[in-house]
Amino acid sequence: MKKYLFIFSTFFLFVQVKAQTVKPDVFVVGNGNAAVAAAIQAAQSNVKTVLLLQAGGFDIEPIGKDLHSGVQATFLNKVKKFKQLNDSVGEVTFDKQTANQVLVQWTDSIKNLTVIKNVQWVKADRSGKGWVFKLSDGKTIRPEVFVNAADQKLNAALKIDASAVGTWEKFSYQNPIYKTNIAVGKQIAGSTNTIFSLYQLLMPTQENLVYVSDPSSMLMGQAAGAVAAFAGFFNQRTSESNLKKIQGELIAYNSNLMPFVDIGIKDANWKAIQMVGISGVIKAEETNGKLLFNGEKLIRTADIKEVVKDHYYKAQIWFDDYKNEVITIGAALDMICYVGNKAPESTLKEVEKKWKTTYAFTSKFEAERQISRRELAVLLQDYMPPFNVTVDKTGKIIR
Repeated sequence: MKKYLFIFSTFFLFVQVKAQTVKPDVFVVGNGNAAVAAAIQAAQSNVKTVLLLQAGGFDIEPIGKDLHSGVQATFLNKVKKFKQLNDSVGEVTFDKQTANQVLVQWTDSIKNLTVIKNVQWVKADRSGKGWVFKLSDGKTIRPEVFVNAADQKLNAALKIDASAVGTWEKFSYQNPIYKTNIAVGKQIAGSTNTIFSLYQLLMPTQENLVYVSDPSSMLMGQAAGAVAAFAGFFNQRTSESNLKKIQGELIAYNSNLMPFVDIGIKDANWKAIQMVGISGVIKAEETNGKLLFNGEKLIRTADIKEVVKDHYYKAQIWFDDYKNEVITIGAALDMICYVGNKAPESTLKEVEKKWKTTYAFTSKFEAERQISRRELAVLLQDYMPPFNVTVDKTGKIIR
């Protein structure tokens, strides 16, 4: 009898210990802006995510006049609805109680997201390529990827040296690093012309750690969540992060990759303009600290000749033969067909059919008319996407 009791007790203890160990793909610690956005994005990207608040609720700081997109824009829209404000209201303010109520309702509705409240981490350590966290309620969290929103106590416990982590940078076409953007639009010194690279979230000496240097930014937090989710979903190390797939995931969740102030998320061509814009093929203009795409401005040959040639070998031959100073719709399609090996006649007919429907252009399709920046961006993204051209960690094109 004692033997069976011993076996039963041992089995019960094993089951109890096993039940107290949670193995999520992504683990986020914090109850502030960046931590919340990271957890929401990771869960939306279809990986099991645990968010440890270490408090009774969320503690969201006021959001400035950023170029809102993604999780941050969605949160502000939810605040508007909660406060029963009209959509036409510009900047929306909120107190901590309102923000907490909105986020509780939102996070409760998200599949794959578990929020733990009023529990502290008491021990943190490495476990192979992953991590292990002991909690004050007796549970153990063993995540594959850990998102640290600049928690100094965790830095000390895990011996994380954050002295060289990246921060927001001013956008410039002179530095191709912008092609590796995964967060943009934080207002700094009155300008939203700011960017943050994928590689600024990663530490070469800390595998499967995504480090958020700005814990007050939902924009950066969402990017961190996408990076962590990629590693968790594909069972890869963060050092194997796929830039294009992560950027594509962020676009899928309405997060800007370029800080264009004049092309909002509700614009029918927002996605195409963002994805072509980050390639640098069609360059925006900076005015008073703001980046303007100016979609209705017309394209001259000199505007795109060299940069398109940099992206595509065959474009060099096409431009050598093209002598016109402006790019017409017909010429743009001819270039696309030549470089992309497409049938000119059928492509022209197809584009004409899509003009008002798929592309939602208000202009008339006229092959001989000079093409606009908006129109060219949409055609390039549809038939010859420069976004697909691979770049290295510095943003330089890889042949």
